[in-house]
Amino acid sequence: MLDAASYTPRLKALYRDSIRDALKKEFSYRNDMQIPRLDKIVLNIGCGAEAVKDSKKAKSAQADLSAIAGQQAVITRAKKSIAGFRVREDMPLGAKVTLRGDRAYEFLDRLITIALPRVRDFRGVSGKSFDGRGNYALGLKEHIVFPEIDFDKVDEVWGMDIVICTTAKTDAEAKALLKQFNMPFNS
Repeated sequence: MLDAASYTPRLKALYRDSIRDALKKEFSYRNDMQIPRLDKIVLNIGCGAEAVKDSKKAKSAQADLSAIAGQQAVITRAKKSIAGFRVREDMPLGAKVTLRGDRAYEFLDRLITIALPRVRDFRGVSGKSFDGRGNYALGLKEHIVFPEIDFDKVDEVWGMDIVICTTAKTDAEAKALLKQFNMPFNS
């Protein structure tokens, strides 16, 4: 049986053993604290119009997101009323979860090795989705590409936003870090 205290995620061990040294050499950092690392991963499912019609849809999205992330997701609510969209203030509209530490490395590993290859017509992820501060965002059209979701029990297929936050100062540093993690960039 695995001891929880001695278990280290595969990508975290890879980062510690080889990626850190490669990045230090590539960008010639003088201090180890300058080397970019994974900070957090934020997952978000927005239900949109479905949640306006049926408030149980947000609960369903929360349950699915909790299964994918391995920790409890929170329901996101409307900040203000918008009559044109029939949205009232504090109405449930989706779910989100923030992963840090070992859970973030575990999720990134599952995303790269299992989920992305299961996406239909997958040709890699865009290399241009950085925000200028070292964070990378990508969207999935179907959350059912994760093995934690039982396809037969899904009542609604949700789109999903994934934001990978790093401590990198520039996009080039963040892209180099994600390439070392084998992120399948198409450009």
